[in-house]
Amino acid sequence: MKYLRRGIWFVASRLLLICLILGLMITVFYYAMNLTNIQIILKDGMAGRAKYVMGITDNRNDLGKYFQTSCTDKDELVQATAEGNSPYADYNVRGIDHRLEMGFMWVWPWENTVRVDISERIPRIDGRVKGLKADEVVAKNGQNAVYPPEWQDASYSVLLVRENGQWKIKTLTEK
Repeated sequence: MKYLRRGIWFVASRLLLICLILGLMITVFYYAMNLTNIQIILKDGMAGRAKYVMGITDNRNDLGKYFQTSCTDKDELVQATAEGNSPYADYNVRGIDHRLEMGFMWVWPWENTVRVDISERIPRIDGRVKGLKADEVVAKNGQNAVYPPEWQDASYSVLLVRENGQWKIKTLTEK
């Protein structure tokens, strides 16, 4: 009887240990998967937003891959660009150096929302004023207006939601 009890306790303790290790591995896998997906959505989404505002891309519907429609409808820069009031409307922007820094986040595998603090900056914009507008823009804004205006660095609090297995940016609140 003594050996049977020891044998059962040995098997049960090893089974419990194996279950704990497997549970930890599954949790780490889903955390890493969600973290990677969120980072890609944030980096590509914010870069796509900046490219839309600067006129590098002109299809606003591409932002729907990363943003909910309600978020882009409330975004002042996206709305100004859609109305033709972008500060980059008179420039041919060929490329940007987009930088995004993210704060710490934790998302459990069963959660469908996460809040992240990010800082966005674009230290370099490659472009020049459009040929036909050059004289007008230089006369109005000075000699340095030949180059596009600097991007205003900003910090945001971002709320992401998971819809149908895909993360999207729901709100973008400037801090």
